[in-house]
Amino acid sequence: MLSSALRLTALVCAALVVVSFALFARDEASGASKHQQQTIVAGASSVPGAPAQRKRHGQPRRFIDDAARTLETPFAHLVDSSDGWVTHGIPAVLGLALYGFGLGFLARYAHART
Repeated sequence: MLSSALRLTALVCAALVVVSFALFARDEASGASKHQQQTIVAGASSVPGAPAQRKRHGQPRRFIDDAARTLETPFAHLVDSSDGWVTHGIPAVLGLALYGFGLGFLARYAHART
């Protein structure tokens, strides 16, 4: 019983972290594509480093991002970078390692002990 609960918790936590990072990556790729298109149309006269406008996401996305941010909070202070990929990527990898592999290992250990 305990191993099943741990396994389910590991699956849900890892899925939230992975889905949140995948949505972040999709947004970044989309933003890069739009930036390249604008640069080509403008003849490369745009100002590099102009701040990108943040899109406001709907409820399912906000829930996923908030849950993943909560799960990644223990690792957020380890990253001190202005690069979004590093800021999101390192905590996501560490969260996946802890919640996916760590809780999965505990579930297998609890199952073996019963």
